[in-house]
Amino acid sequence: MDIVHRNNVTVTGNPRGRTVVLAHGFGCDQNMWRLTVPALAGEYRVVLFDHVGSGRSDPSAFSEDRYASLEGYAEDVAEICEALDLRDAVFVGHSVSAMIGVLAAGRVPERIGALVMVAPSPRYIDEDGYRGGFSVEDIDELLESLESNYLGWSAAMAPVIMGNAERPELGEELKNSFCATDPDMARVFARTTFLSDSRGDLGSVRVPTLVLECAQDAIAPREVGAFVHRAIPGSALVTLDATGHCPHLSAPEATNEAILDFLAVSR
Repeated sequence: MDIVHRNNVTVTGNPRGRTVVLAHGFGCDQNMWRLTVPALAGEYRVVLFDHVGSGRSDPSAFSEDRYASLEGYAEDVAEICEALDLRDAVFVGHSVSAMIGVLAAGRVPERIGALVMVAPSPRYIDEDGYRGGFSVEDIDELLESLESNYLGWSAAMAPVIMGNAERPELGEELKNSFCATDPDMARVFARTTFLSDSRGDLGSVRVPTLVLECAQDAIAPREVGAFVHRAIPGSALVTLDATGHCPHLSAPEATNEAILDFLAVSR
């Protein structure tokens, strides 16, 4: 299958610049980066795509077996990098895509030369000595609600994930994005996301890495950002003056500035 069609790959920006790959999180699509692309496009070549099951990707490419693990998504990223013959690209992953980027960088290290992890979480469930932000019961309830009434779950959860209650249009956009996703495919991606445990993969990262966290985030509390920073050798941690789990939408100027500052020193 044509990978460009499968993942709705688009390429924009400066064709002579270093390549920056922007990867969206659960229930979203590449349009979520629309406030970041203009900040990058003058100097950098920008690659966007939709995970299979999201956005305008090819739904016929969806396989529950493949996407029941983050490795399936990471393999897609590796295939996109190979199809475009990327070298030393910067992979910017939001939320679960931050961990997908870690796995992809391990698969094709010659193609991904730096990572930017926006609101990452390697494990959402609390354990002794680790705070992910949710109990086992919380996640069980979340997944049960999602599977029994996806549209209702979307309407209830989108404002919580987005935060910024004083800007309801942001939560509404996220809700609409969730609702545009096929419920059966979203169910698989949700289980893959919220039951994943990628903590053991962080220590293998050998490329310059920026961890971007928000000052307040209901999905990835600051203890998670600190954990990721400690686990990745030599990583940088920046706490954005932002609320919610999607700072590229709620605080794009601060998010873009942090990304650009990192790109300038990670060449």
